[in-house]
Amino acid sequence: MSNIKNKASANLSQIGLNQGPGSRPGEIAKVRSKNVKETIRRIWSYLKVQRLHLLIVFISTILSTCFTLLSPYLIGKTIDNYIVVQQFDGVLKMGGILFIVYVSGALFTWIQQFFAASLSQHTVRDMRQDLFEKYQGLPIKFFDKSTHGDLMSRTTNDIANVSNTLNQTVVQLISSIFMLAGSVVMMLSLSIRMTLITIFIVPTVAYITKKITTYTKKYFSEQQSHLGSVNGFVQENITGLKVTKAFGREAVSLDEFRVINEKLRAVGVKAQSLSGSMGPIMNTMRNLSFVVIAVFGGIFAYHEIITIGIIVSFLNYSNQFSQPINQLANQYNLLQSAIAGAERVFEVLDQPSEENIEKKTDVDKKIKGEVNFDKVYFHYETDVAVLKNLSLHAKPGEMVALVGPTGAGKTTIINLLTRFYEIQSGKILIDGKDIRQMDKDYLRQQIGLVLQDAYVFSGTIMDNIRYGRLDATDQEVEEAAKLANAHSFIQKLPKGYETYITSDGSISQGQRQLLTIARAVLANPSILILDEATSSVDTRTERHIQEAMKSLMKGRTSFVIAHRLSTIQEADTILVLDNGEIIESGSHKELVIKNGFYQKLYENQLA
Repeated sequence: MSNIKNKASANLSQIGLNQGPGSRPGEIAKVRSKNVKETIRRIWSYLKVQRLHLLIVFISTILSTCFTLLSPYLIGKTIDNYIVVQQFDGVLKMGGILFIVYVSGALFTWIQQFFAASLSQHTVRDMRQDLFEKYQGLPIKFFDKSTHGDLMSRTTNDIANVSNTLNQTVVQLISSIFMLAGSVVMMLSLSIRMTLITIFIVPTVAYITKKITTYTKKYFSEQQSHLGSVNGFVQENITGLKVTKAFGREAVSLDEFRVINEKLRAVGVKAQSLSGSMGPIMNTMRNLSFVVIAVFGGIFAYHEIITIGIIVSFLNYSNQFSQPINQLANQYNLLQSAIAGAERVFEVLDQPSEENIEKKTDVDKKIKGEVNFDKVYFHYETDVAVLKNLSLHAKPGEMVALVGPTGAGKTTIINLLTRFYEIQSGKILIDGKDIRQMDKDYLRQQIGLVLQDAYVFSGTIMDNIRYGRLDATDQEVEEAAKLANAHSFIQKLPKGYETYITSDGSISQGQRQLLTIARAVLANPSILILDEATSSVDTRTERHIQEAMKSLMKGRTSFVIAHRLSTIQEADTILVLDNGEIIESGSHKELVIKNGFYQKLYENQLA
């Protein structure tokens, strides 16, 4: 059941109240410019929470580096002090010491990698948790502008990039810094001249790295963006596969996918090829360094300035010196990918959450259900008004029906009443109190929604109904199902109320609608909203639902959106909307007598 609960707000955009006009799929408002330093600082804010793991990684890295730096020095001393003078007992002794040094270095390297992996996984767990929590608090209009596939890509692929890079980069960064510093210190202690010759390569490597990474960051960012587009397109097409097949659009969809997939391939080749060029370049520079050390070392040894052992040590230290430079160069490219992914995650985290005034003083009180819209004006993203100076009044326990052509503003009224969107001017009052001054959680607990697009979550029948009130007993769930006329079909399922269903299959659309009605029944709201609640069921099932609705609506203020006018003839008030305005109001009989817009709609349906 907790699995179902956690999916709620992430799927708000699928329940049918999110179709505000003027939105563009995949668009997320940039509330701040991209800043690499700021992104790294924010990643560090997650890392530093794991202080113990960081400390262990730090200490084990120092010890591992110390043992690694010690071995070339011991090898050089072994050559000069024992091999050259042929003291084989000393060679055996130094061999044992070197064995201990190598084993100790390997042990601390393993400790380092183990805790670095743990550090990485803890960090991305917290990032993923924050991102999902952010989804719960974002307004519906955010989901209007973003494809589900792109949001999934940010939650999975982008965070995976951060995880993979942290798992390698944190260790490599600390290790490389200590290895560089330690190698320089050890080389200086052996020969200042040879040290200066060895480190001449550093400015060249720095210049090459800077040039390459200038382009890789750009391409990695584009790669992540195109990957989000591919995920969004695939998710959209899989969801609408029946429609695609019904209209014979398979070939067109394939062509569209080929285009965006090719864009991802092209930018991926640029990013990966540039990133991959760092390895060969760094290996070439390292081999060049070996040649220089061998040549100058031989000259110095010939003139007895240094010994053979020092040359061997320098060759080892040269490798240890160039290797962290190579690693830092490669890790910098990986870091660009992580930064690009992290920036996409932080773009979502930086979006403004729903405005809410949390006032817990009235949370235990049951509202009466008197609703007033007072000169409400509203538009979505564009400046075209959807509701214009709209006023309406619903008394407690009344049934108010909203009818009118598509786009008249019926669903928008519901969006505003539930505060999925905020009005631009006017007031919406419940029991005389402005809903903008009410806690949103409290407000929505008082409102029961039965929508045209019946949505169920992956879980049992019992859990799906209990979603309306998590503390309900099994008996209360069954009573709600009986009232919604869902009990009979549930009993015929293999495991009854414990039957597992999925969000996109398992049961028919009509049965899914009955479950959502039972969910609303169980919630026991003061205000009930039915948005084409019977549009997906057959005539016989519709009749059963209407009987259940009559019982359910007793004592509750109800707003019913219906295109079948036969279902609302008993409404206390019918509001006829057109172009965002109420053009007629009254009971069914009164509106028929007026012989106006409603009468024409009614006659057309009868015909």
